[in-house]
Amino acid sequence: MTEVLEPAHSAAADTDQPRDLPPLGPGSATYRFFGDWRGLLMGLWSGSMQNMHPKLAAGVWEHSDFFGERWERLLRSVYPIGGVVFDPAPEKTAHEVRDYHLTIKGQMDDGGRYHALDPDVFYWAHATFWYGNIRCAEAFGPKITEAEKRQLFEESRTWYARYGVSMRPVPDTYEEFLDYWDHMCRYVLRDHAAVRTVLDITQLPPPPFMPSWTPRWLWKRMAASGNKTFLWLTTGLYDEPIREMMGLTWSARDEKLFRLFGKTVATVMRLVPARYRRHPRARDADDRHAGRVPADAPILETPARNLPSGAERDNPIHYCPVHAARRANLPWQSNEVDD
Repeated sequence: MTEVLEPAHSAAADTDQPRDLPPLGPGSATYRFFGDWRGLLMGLWSGSMQNMHPKLAAGVWEHSDFFGERWERLLRSVYPIGGVVFDPAPEKTAHEVRDYHLTIKGQMDDGGRYHALDPDVFYWAHATFWYGNIRCAEAFGPKITEAEKRQLFEESRTWYARYGVSMRPVPDTYEEFLDYWDHMCRYVLRDHAAVRTVLDITQLPPPPFMPSWTPRWLWKRMAASGNKTFLWLTTGLYDEPIREMMGLTWSARDEKLFRLFGKTVATVMRLVPARYRRHPRARDADDRHAGRVPADAPILETPARNLPSGAERDNPIHYCPVHAARRANLPWQSNEVDD
């Protein structure tokens, strides 16, 4: 039995790719705003917002090992995700990221079916990545203008087109996107165990970059304190309909403190040399364009400490590394995907 799915790479998927998309390179707004270390402050926001989509949450809950190794998966997955913007051959990286999701499908509790490459699901995940740039800049800097927001939207269409997934759910204008986002927040997104698990960092083990001699009791205290802080920050980043759905309160005092915190972050980051405000994959792209690294040098991958161990290292669902899909000999898919 087969299930006809729109998103798979095929001639039909190619024909709906717009031909008038803006370039996405060193002079783009996406290059300026994406890949900044301030994005780490958005981690719980983006992860929870993604998992509020009922179909995406079902796929993560049933298929992903994310909750078994949250630190490692987060730290290694940002490399290929960033590579879709920054790599010398970004479409190649994008297709590999897309194909990591080929086998993530199943049936939901209400009897409905889900697939990670359903265009509506895949675009929602993408929306949290690109729109997160705007939310991050608004909250923590650098300053962003309305023109830059619109430019980020236009470039987000170029970014998304690189995956080779249907463009059907992509809004045509920034205004239409804002309407789409509001509709999703009010009428589509739902609370889910996957959302609550993302928001609870108290059960996380120490991150792989923390010294191995760190006492467990000290990490537990740090995690408990960090959980309160990051949940508060994430609440400040949420739209009001999301706060109401999640049962989270936000006062005028909270908003004032949130804005003060954001200004402090922006001030501190201005003191950091521009090069070191950037994630390594973005910095690698900067170095290639500046001639500090040969243009044909191998792309920068995540440190080995972030990779899964044993046989799981070659499992392409782990983003491990971006070339794993090709090593596993996953075929290019047609519009028919085995049920």
